[in-house]
Amino acid sequence: MDNVTNKNREHWLNSACRFIVRELESLGYSVPRYRVTASFAAGGGASLKAIGQCIYPEASEDNTTEILVSLTQAEPLEVAAVLCHELIHAALPGAGHGPRFRRAALAMGLQGKMTATTAGDQFKAMIAPLLAELGEYPHAACDVSSQRKKQTTRMVKCVCDCGYTVRTTAKWIEVGVPHCPVHGAMTVV
Repeated sequence: MDNVTNKNREHWLNSACRFIVRELESLGYSVPRYRVTASFAAGGGASLKAIGQCIYPEASEDNTTEILVSLTQAEPLEVAAVLCHELIHAALPGAGHGPRFRRAALAMGLQGKMTATTAGDQFKAMIAPLLAELGEYPHAACDVSSQRKKQTTRMVKCVCDCGYTVRTTAKWIEVGVPHCPVHGAMTVV
């Protein structure tokens, strides 16, 4: 593990990633070159709700995978679980949240719905020594919800975590929330 003397957010994130990558590699997964930072997810809108994102290397000018942890996240265990989730995406490009992703996530001790995994007991036990060494995540959570412009039209915006967006009237929301063709029920914003 790393001896943490320089306590800044990126150093903390990089140290956690190196540890998680070693664990993934011990299970036979290969993680490509990556960069990690705290940021809001690319895409804006509904992406503000995403707590992490893996941007595949094809989008980067230097062919590097970008791992983003949302600025809304500040609890060390939760940040580590988000990093693990996103590093699994990096190791399994194109797998989405399907069976290959599920196998890797469960092997690493993540649990719950695969689109929103959380730290299970196995992950907590694995990551505990690192978190004890790293200490607090040097970051304060950002809440941008109060800064978001309120919708003033009579059309109601509905979004999916993937970014799919539709507008409908309150009358139809009462009948039922619209569904994303891929992910199901959408969130009314």
